[in-house]
This record gives sequence, C-alpha cells and structure tokens, in this order.
Amino acid sequence: MPIRIPDSLPAARELEQENIFVMTENRALHQDIRPLKLLLLNLMPTKITTETQIMRKLANTPLQVDIELLKTASYDSKNTSAEHLDAFYTTFDQVKAHYYDGLIITGAPVERLDFQEVDYWDELCDIMEWSKAHVHSTLHICWGAQAGIFYHYGIQKHELACKLSGVFEHEVVKPTSPLVRGFDDRFFAPHSRYTEVHAADIEAHPDLEIIARSNDAGVYIVKSTDSKNFFVFGHPEYDRSTLGQEYERDLKLDGATAMPANYFPDDNPKRAALSTWRAHAQLLYTNWLNYYVYQTTPYDISQSI
Repeated sequence: MPIRIPDSLPAARELEQENIFVMTENRALHQDIRPLKLLLLNLMPTKITTETQIMRKLANTPLQVDIELLKTASYDSKNTSAEHLDAFYTTFDQVKAHYYDGLIITGAPVERLDFQEVDYWDELCDIMEWSKAHVHSTLHICWGAQAGIFYHYGIQKHELACKLSGVFEHEVVKPTSPLVRGFDDRFFAPHSRYTEVHAADIEAHPDLEIIARSNDAGVYIVKSTDSKNFFVFGHPEYDRSTLGQEYERDLKLDGATAMPANYFPDDNPKRAALSTWRAHAQLLYTNWLNYYVYQTTPYDISQSI
C-alpha cells in the first residue's frame, strides 16, 4: 500500500525513483478507505534528508498513510530553505485542534544541552502534552526519545565521555513484543549521539519496559506499558552513507574525531560502508504502524484517547 504525500515534495521524486509506491493526492481523494493520519515533527537540521529517510520506511508497509510535516515555530531552521518549509510544513497552532493516529518526533543535534536550554523546549513540551489527548501512539527517535522519556516519565539523560557513533550489535530482550516480531535475536542498528539513558532508571519505572539493548551502545528500544509511547535511542532510519557524512562534517570541526565504529570495511573510510541494519529498521517501523497504530486505532480518531 502507498504513502500519500504532496506531489511536489522532494522526497516524492526520490521515492518514486526507488520504485516505492507513492500515491498522488488526486488519486487518494477517490479512495473510500480511511488512511492512517501521521504527524512528523522534524527537528533534524537536514530536514529533506530526514523526511526522505523516514518516509521510505513508512512507505514500505501494507498501509496507506497520510503524513503532515510539523516544524517548530519558536526556532527557525538554518539548513532548510524557507520556501521548502513554507510549502510543506505546518506549525503546532495549525494542527493542535486535530487528532492523529501516530506522531513521530525525530532526533536533533542538541543532546549536550540541558533540555531547558533548547530554544524550542517549551514548544516541544506543549506538543508532547497535547499528544496525550490527540495522538494514539507516538514514536520518539534518538534525542527525541531522550526528550520524550524525560518529559513523560522523568528519566534523565547522561553525557557520554565521547560521541557514540557507529553500527552496533543489539539483542532483543523481550521477544514476545509485537514491536520486534520478525527480528533476529541479535541485530545491528546505527547510533550517533553524545548522551544516553541508563537501563537501571528505566527498569525501576513501572510504566516502562526495555525491548532491545546493546552491550556497547546501551538501551535501544523502550516502550510504555500502555503502548502510547515508544522510544528508539538510535537512528534506524539512517541511510548507509549518513554516518560517513556526519564523520566528514565532524572531522572539519575536530581533526581528532574518531571514525564510526563497525561502519567502514576494515575501518577504511575510503571504502563504502555496507548497510547491515536496513531490514530490522524496516521491521521496526512496520511493526509499530501495524500492531500499535493500525490494529488499535478507531475509525473515528477523536475517539482513540
């Protein structure tokens, strides 16, 4: 089934070139079924890249999904053109009266700041509070996961001695969870962050459960016991080249930057990285959409809370 996005969105052209089923707005208007309504709060600086990465995962499912793109009004992006933001993004004031089957909150390169120091923290808190009554299920990614688990459950983040960057092996610790249905017992996922949450803090909270973790990268997937909130502390949506691009960016700022772990073949940055996480990343998004959104949300979204 297709993903429905604006015909002129840059991601539409790239996804169509990859032979991913993208439905035009005109065609969607003539269908009688109700698509899932998702809101994507994109906090990443390279918004077009992140749009494409996440929509690639959402599009490769048997469900029709309508996506609205949300930006912060309290902070202006410096890496995405105003024309793109004006054409494709909305603000919280424009959507807060609506209801959604799902919400995705992306990461952001602000993890070394205290939450209250982030320019749009108050606005993000308003959105997360609003989601309790207007969103059936929310998926938080990387810094978005750290922000969400702090706001909803009081779990603090902690700064690492150095940046955690690379592709790490993980294990499923709750194989009965539908979220990891189809996962291998051990799988790979990329991380790129300066902070972490502690497993002991999560295990001590009665409303949270750890689904997957890594000996090297720590906690990876956490969910609330009521299945309202999901927290993924890595970047499963990343393309094979994303960590390499971040490494080149960081090298320009600090020549001593360590290369991503387990990423370049033979630790040779001149060799193209291999994607070892794509299948599990797709399963993660598909399972969340199917088991925790589509299977449980009512036809009248306003009755889902």
